[in-house]
Amino acid sequence: MRIFLCSLLLTLILAFPLAPLAQSKTPFAEIEPYLIKAQFQAGEAALVAKLQQNQNDDQTRFGLGIVQLMGATEKLMQSLYRYGLQQNGITQFFPILRLPVPENPQPQPVTYKDARNILQNLLDDLTKIKETLEPIKDNRVKLPLRIGLTRMDFNANGKLEENESFWQTFSLLSGIQATEKAAENFAIAFDLGDVIWLKGYCNLLSAITQTVLAYDESKLFDSTGHLIFANPQSPYPFLAQGTGIFSFGNIDISDIVALVHLINFPVFEPERLTAAMQNLQTVTTLSRQSWDLILAETDNDREWLPNPKQKAVIPNAEVTQEIIDSWLAFLNETDTLLSGQKLIPFWRKREVRGININKVFTQPNNFDLVLWVQGTAAAPYLEFGKQTDAATWQRLLAVFRGQFLQFAAWFN
Repeated sequence: MRIFLCSLLLTLILAFPLAPLAQSKTPFAEIEPYLIKAQFQAGEAALVAKLQQNQNDDQTRFGLGIVQLMGATEKLMQSLYRYGLQQNGITQFFPILRLPVPENPQPQPVTYKDARNILQNLLDDLTKIKETLEPIKDNRVKLPLRIGLTRMDFNANGKLEENESFWQTFSLLSGIQATEKAAENFAIAFDLGDVIWLKGYCNLLSAITQTVLAYDESKLFDSTGHLIFANPQSPYPFLAQGTGIFSFGNIDISDIVALVHLINFPVFEPERLTAAMQNLQTVTTLSRQSWDLILAETDNDREWLPNPKQKAVIPNAEVTQEIIDSWLAFLNETDTLLSGQKLIPFWRKREVRGININKVFTQPNNFDLVLWVQGTAAAPYLEFGKQTDAATWQRLLAVFRGQFLQFAAWFN
């Protein structure tokens, strides 16, 4: 399952085939026309104006959060298009770079500062979405949406073209032939449990973004930015003009070696790593809250995250009580690691100390990938204490039958 950094809902739908589903008589949400026509700014303005008349209107507030999410996704894609995001094996390795950005025949030059601004803008948008969703408490909120009909102006040309829709993107990326009719029939009735789920995802993405921005990756950008963007501004313009003697397709093997070698980042803004840790701890808290709400549901209406008595909107996706219990146990074990109550076992033989992951974030040093693999970079964080048990994780993973990552991306 591939996680697109901001297109959360599209991301998870892409993991499962679209199929016509029975729909209830509940009308579709009022925000649908804004999504279908990619009128995110107009939709945001209209919903903000409506909220000013009634600050307790959680239904409108939820709709505003979704519109802001989709607007942020479009902004992100347009930024990547502007600078000519490359489509290759390297970009497919990073979640944010898997977005289906069209090839730009006239990409603008991009600097390291520009690249950081893309991430900062994303972080700002995620913060705004979280602030919008935070006051929602009404357990009657319900937002029925045909999310596959959402459209975005990927290339920022002011026109909505045929391939600029979620269902078309699904067909392009998955190889499964979806149709507009199937997208029209694929509806999800998002409720309060899903509000909490979305808040958790925004915190997870914020943690990732804060972690990247905490370090200075300028040397990496200067020497390997051409693997990501078509026209990076660096001291080595010849890198973007073609491969060298170790070429493999459109990538030079020496560039891959340089990329690994240069994952040695000085700490630039350490406070961001503390914020990232807080985001991660918030994720586990919100996940528990969402499952408390989901388990208390008694309806069965196009459920995004179902309890064992409900049917998931995703075809053939079953959630049992055993799976939920194992997920909650996973959250508990994760919390002990994030707080430093338990340590991660060290991978060098005869070393009985473990790694305090909390201190990795709250007392950061420069990040050197090679030295972390070797083990010496972990030395400042080694201490005596109770360690998480591999057998615990093996028992948890066994319940998911080899699909833990898929469930984790879905459950949050």
